[in-house]
Amino acid sequence: MESNNQMAFRWYKFWMALTLLTAVWALQLLRNPTTPLWVHPPATGTGPARILRFYASSGAVVPGQQVQLCYAVENARSVRISPLFTGLYLTANQCVLVTPEHTTHFTLLAEGYDGSVAAKSFTLPVQNLPPPSTPPAQVHVAGRAGRPTPLTTGSRSC
Repeated sequence: MESNNQMAFRWYKFWMALTLLTAVWALQLLRNPTTPLWVHPPATGTGPARILRFYASSGAVVPGQQVQLCYAVENARSVRISPLFTGLYLTANQCVLVTPEHTTHFTLLAEGYDGSVAAKSFTLPVQNLPPPSTPPAQVHVAGRAGRPTPLTTGSRSC
């Protein structure tokens, strides 16, 4: 009968052989790039960069109002929105919050792994609110004989 040490050593040799075979297989895949991979690594895209969506959550805003700029890209190595953001996330759907003070033209640039560049733009209008227009207030004070008398600034009624 085998001792525990001998049995452990056999298992150790088995796992080392399996690890060695796996390493040789992986090196063969790396050496021969035409071999199809089961899963594409996330760092490499296939095809040119594409912009799937780029829009603002509101059609127009007032100064100081927040709005979301939302985008989705495909096969992009880097993404930026000018004039504001660089180093954005490369997820399928992403939004960033902006607070424009004036009408702004936003451009999304996506650079692909193959060197291609995709661009999409739109202009977000920022509309100033009109000053509140209130009609002038008129105050009537009952005068003689029950007729209303307009009260204007500087006059007094006794």
